[in-house]
Amino acid sequence: MSLISIRLPEELDAQLNREAETSQRPKSEVARQAIVEYLARRERDRFLGAIARAARAARSEGEDPLAIAEEALPLDNEALALAEQPRAREKRARYRTPRSPR
Repeated sequence: MSLISIRLPEELDAQLNREAETSQRPKSEVARQAIVEYLARRERDRFLGAIARAARAARSEGEDPLAIAEEALPLDNEALALAEQPRAREKRARYRTPRSPR
């Protein structure tokens, strides 16, 4: 697994600390999960954008967008099934995040 270093604004670091404490997980695990979810959402948004552009182009060429959508439905269901498969989870760290004195 590679290691990266990022600078966070104070407020974002405080939010990350609060979430790590609340969920009793290391900050790196919380940040890693947030990055995974963000990238998946971006990929999904790009995919949906491509579908919308294709539907607009098909409509302008006189094709029926609903017929095209019905054709794509089995592929969409297959992609959804693949995305929902359980993923191998990383072992939980054996240490806890240090709690800051309040």
